[in-house]
Amino acid sequence: MWPPGWSVEHVVETGSTNSDLLAAAAAGAPDRSVLFTDHQHAGRGRLDRTWTAPPGTNLLVSILFRAPPHDPGELTRRVGLAAIDGVNASTGVSAVLKWPNDVLVDDSKLAGILAQRGPGGEVVVGLGLNVGWAPEGAARLGDDVRPADVLCAVLAAYDELPADIDGRYREALSTLHRRVRIELPGGDEVVGSAVDIDDEGRLVVLDECAITHRLSVGDVVHLRSA
Repeated sequence: MWPPGWSVEHVVETGSTNSDLLAAAAAGAPDRSVLFTDHQHAGRGRLDRTWTAPPGTNLLVSILFRAPPHDPGELTRRVGLAAIDGVNASTGVSAVLKWPNDVLVDDSKLAGILAQRGPGGEVVVGLGLNVGWAPEGAARLGDDVRPADVLCAVLAAYDELPADIDGRYREALSTLHRRVRIELPGGDEVVGSAVDIDDEGRLVVLDECAITHRLSVGDVVHLRSA
């Protein structure tokens, strides 16, 4: 059932698919290895936040890339685009991206993405996508959708992405051309207009004093226009 070129393994339960796949990479797992589970009890999101869902309800998956591009962040962007294309192909739901690594439906979070680099330079990209369950305020695909079917569509969509994804990414990124508040590590914040993504994947924000900021990390809040 899986698209050719992917080595897919399923486990009923684990601590973290990202951690497991990083360990598997060290043991010689091939490029484009995929591990998904019904339940993980030590899953993590960005900034080391705990991430969990009831068993069997959502898509919890990690993908190993042994030869990442010069900018490893491109893999996160590619997986994000594959997620929105795969969701649309398998369910008809239209999703968009939110910088730096969220998938949204109607401005509510559907999925999050976390990339981690291994000691050998390999990169594992994890995707947690709400299928049958979502926390309060988040989006989900519905009770009649199988996580494995969504995964199959996501992998197929990844293979169909063009070599240059910059244009696609900008089109899919709902953060651009909006007023935003960026909450930075340490408690600082930047408020302004998100005007572009630079060549390194950083969000370019023009603040209310007409100062340009190029941000590589931060939590984005989409604001209503003043």
